[in-house]
Amino acid sequence: MTSKLQLSERDICTQFITPALVQAGWDIARQVREEVSFTDGRIFVKGNLSVRGKRKRADYILYYKPNIPVAVIEAKDNNHSVKAGIQQGLDYATILDIPTVFSSNGDAFQEHDRTASHGQIECEIPLNQFPTPEELWQRYKRYKGLETEEAERISAQDYFFDGSGRNPRYYQQIAINRTVEAIAKGQQRILLTMATGTGKTYTAFQIVHRLWKARAKKRILFLADRNALIDQTKRGDFRHFKDKMTVIRKKEIDKSYEIYLAIYQGITDYDEDKDAYRQFSPDFFDLIIIDECHRGSASEDSAWRAILDYFQNATHIGLTATPKETETISSSEYFGDPIYTYSLKQGIADGFLAPYKVVRVGLDVDLEGWRPETGKTDKSGQLVEDRLYNRKDYDKNLVIDERTQVVANKITEFLKKTDRFAKTIVFCVDIDHAERMRSALANANSDLVQQNAKYVMQITGDNDEGKRELDNFINPEERYPVIATTSKLMTTGVDAQTCKLIVLDSNIGSMTEFKQIIGWGTRINEAFGKRFFTILDFRNVTDLFADPDFDGEPVRVKEITQEEEFDDPASEEENDIPITDEEGEEITFDPPVTDDPTIIGGGEIISEPRAKYYVNGVNVAVLNERIQYLDGNGKLITGSLKGYTRQKVREQYQSLDDFLNRRNGSDKKQAIIDELTEQGIVLENLKEAIGKEMDLFDLICHTAFDQPPLTRAERANRVKKRDAFSQYGEQARAVIDALLDKYANEGIENIEDIKILKINPFNQIGTPTEIIRAFGGKQNYLNAVATLEQQIYQSA
Repeated sequence: MTSKLQLSERDICTQFITPALVQAGWDIARQVREEVSFTDGRIFVKGNLSVRGKRKRADYILYYKPNIPVAVIEAKDNNHSVKAGIQQGLDYATILDIPTVFSSNGDAFQEHDRTASHGQIECEIPLNQFPTPEELWQRYKRYKGLETEEAERISAQDYFFDGSGRNPRYYQQIAINRTVEAIAKGQQRILLTMATGTGKTYTAFQIVHRLWKARAKKRILFLADRNALIDQTKRGDFRHFKDKMTVIRKKEIDKSYEIYLAIYQGITDYDEDKDAYRQFSPDFFDLIIIDECHRGSASEDSAWRAILDYFQNATHIGLTATPKETETISSSEYFGDPIYTYSLKQGIADGFLAPYKVVRVGLDVDLEGWRPETGKTDKSGQLVEDRLYNRKDYDKNLVIDERTQVVANKITEFLKKTDRFAKTIVFCVDIDHAERMRSALANANSDLVQQNAKYVMQITGDNDEGKRELDNFINPEERYPVIATTSKLMTTGVDAQTCKLIVLDSNIGSMTEFKQIIGWGTRINEAFGKRFFTILDFRNVTDLFADPDFDGEPVRVKEITQEEEFDDPASEEENDIPITDEEGEEITFDPPVTDDPTIIGGGEIISEPRAKYYVNGVNVAVLNERIQYLDGNGKLITGSLKGYTRQKVREQYQSLDDFLNRRNGSDKKQAIIDELTEQGIVLENLKEAIGKEMDLFDLICHTAFDQPPLTRAERANRVKKRDAFSQYGEQARAVIDALLDKYANEGIENIEDIKILKINPFNQIGTPTEIIRAFGGKQNYLNAVATLEQQIYQSA
């Protein structure tokens, strides 16, 4: 009989833990999930390629009903104590918002109960006394504060399933459950903060559907500020409401539906008496969802706020990726603190959002400034004001044709090195700049524009042809347009799954706008090869990544006084809500340019906007270019990649000998590379930064411990000179020589995979079976590879 000590962790699960659950009345098919991977594994960028890291995986998650998790179980083999898995389980339970954790080694269960229902937090219980589903449900209700039968009924309402097998991700599940539970307990104002690309609309749909099915909310209004967002919502998850749903168009109201989608411009009017929403009674809606709520409802004088005040008895749920907290506007003042926050940083760490690398390009006229020579006139003959112009002036007050051309050429150069059909958005200062940039890019890519004029298009508020192409731009199936130049129209992210390059040639000061722009690149689409994106920054806008506000918790800035008699208007930077028409399209205004001051109402003299000069004949060149990657904590590495690597390697390995012992003692060198990658040390990126061809381990020793490097070819030749494999036959020695050549060309990580025997030149030597037989069996072959690695890294 096999001893319990000899059983694997999986054996412990199968023979002891699962039977204990069955005995306690758990439905294995419906209430128990084993080996649950609840993240996708962070994506690490390696030059122009990428690789996924490890997923977080729980051994068991127990559910009272689908998507209502009540416990986590972490299993260990019997060589561990019964308590050994409790800390790992607690980490998972904290992430997953679950009140109870169990650890087991097959002898008993160690229970951690956040509600202390038996008077203590932790205790050991026998295998045959595992709690029933009803017991853990009662504990869950206590943890969530669901004290009434009505609150329990609403909170236990089923999720919507369409038969496709789609289930919410763990963070969506938390957002949905917390929102439904809060409403079940009577909360009227709720804020959900979820990064762009994390499925806010799907989350909203499940919230609405559960409340609607439970008849807790019978008439629901979904509000947005752009037609694109409403159309996307209607075609997407909300389509399941079918004939119960309508979109309010042109202020035409039909009160026979239950679910209404609208843009606020479509139900408001400059004349308050003509506001279409007033055709509904104030109590008509009992739930209002406000999408992208940072763009309007947080401001007390906004049009959205008037709608919310009219339907003040309804429950209001604000959805945003960027809650607005300034001295004049506060999302949390109206909605309260977020009931749940899922940040861009967390989304990237979990592998649900695409990471990014930043290429910062410094132009001489940007870094040094430009001053016109005496008497310099622009292209219209206008005398250019004599002063030093800098990055803040370009394309706003001063247009340098050559600068536009250099930026367009740099964008084109990048695409030629990577993928000329990678969806690209170029953010410009204004519509005029977007128009000129489109032309410059068309000239720089004339070969592809000749094939299809829509290769590059201007998509701005004033350009109907471009706006009509927005759907094609964001559709992964449509090849054209490839490059979109824009100013403000595309700062609100919609579902652009395949955008691989974001170009910043605009002075973006608003953190809210910056977050929305970055959101265009964060979606992943594996089927179309979109795993990460690149930010090409010409204006140092990515300095905003270092701002604590970028991915931290929003802190309320607005001071609340008992009597707010006077509110300063929001600054231009804060008030980034575009003026739109009733269809949600941006209205743009080009003020007249004049040198004359204007006298207004009370006799005050104000200056008109500064004249805009258009000049050419200026030498513009790229002074420097720098690539930045994310570190292990999801922060942009602002120092040198070499310095970051040196610091992190020395944190992990105290000395060169410590590192060499770990390297030489490792069965697979790839395991060390994977460990370093998880720390944010991607050796391919370091090699590119250093610009020298060498073995990856030599690269580490050279960077972290100042050792002279050897190239892979030099190491391979040393092994060949030693003739260390003379004991093998001719066929086996040919394989070893081929492995050495493969190492010299591609690196150590490639020769460790036995699948390499299927490809050239090994398939010319023999089949994998024949090759393994030449070494005397699989284990002997693996031993030979291990010996080969020892020879490669032998000192002398």
